[in-house]
Amino acid sequence: MNPEKLKDLLLGIRSGETSIESAMKELAKLPYADLGYAKVDLHRQLRKGVPEVIYCEGKTPEQVKGIVGKLHAAQQTILGTRASREAYEACREIIDQLEYNETARCFFHVAEGQPKKKGRIVIVCAGTSDLPVAEEAAVTAEALGNPVDRIYDVGVAGLHRLFGESHRLDDAQVVVAVAGMEGALPSVVGGLVACPVIAVPTSVGYGASFGGLAALLGMLNSCASNVTVVNIDNGFGAAYVANLINRS
Repeated sequence: MNPEKLKDLLLGIRSGETSIESAMKELAKLPYADLGYAKVDLHRQLRKGVPEVIYCEGKTPEQVKGIVGKLHAAQQTILGTRASREAYEACREIIDQLEYNETARCFFHVAEGQPKKKGRIVIVCAGTSDLPVAEEAAVTAEALGNPVDRIYDVGVAGLHRLFGESHRLDDAQVVVAVAGMEGALPSVVGGLVACPVIAVPTSVGYGASFGGLAALLGMLNSCASNVTVVNIDNGFGAAYVANLINRS
């Protein structure tokens, strides 16, 4: 949007010829920042209600740093997924308060005073080997302003461990259930809670798990009607949708 058009938009609001709602729609279409290697969407939060998130895998630390530099001026929350420590260290030159979760491979910065949602997202994880995906989901949900509760290592090989946490499941607005191997955990959780359950298959398991395909198919065939499924190892995608459910 050029300066003249922006000026006309503001004058229209002032005169009453343009409504605030239509002005917001126009502002949401403002241009992106073209870095050559990336076109950075600076108005994702205005348009969708959720800030732009950087998928760092396959990008060099300098490329990630360039994207963070543009986003930091446009939005309060910064979140990078599948980020190496080298990418994190490069981005700390821009945001000194940037934090890094080694297990999740995510860096993040949330400005003070950001509003918190009332509903709670519970991340349930089958085994310790699933923690990288579970933590990616937890960090994402927290960065987007959701209270998060973690219930880890409660897979079906020792189901009594899950039952001992039933009171925490009862408080959930949404549950994200992460499991590899045969992927049975989301079905069990779905049978215990009344809220939506987002199942995340992981690539954890022996040969016949086919890199998470067995868990994915098991979750897609769940008999629990409140279970829906995202792609293999997609903790970010599960948390993003859980955030959308929690804000409604």
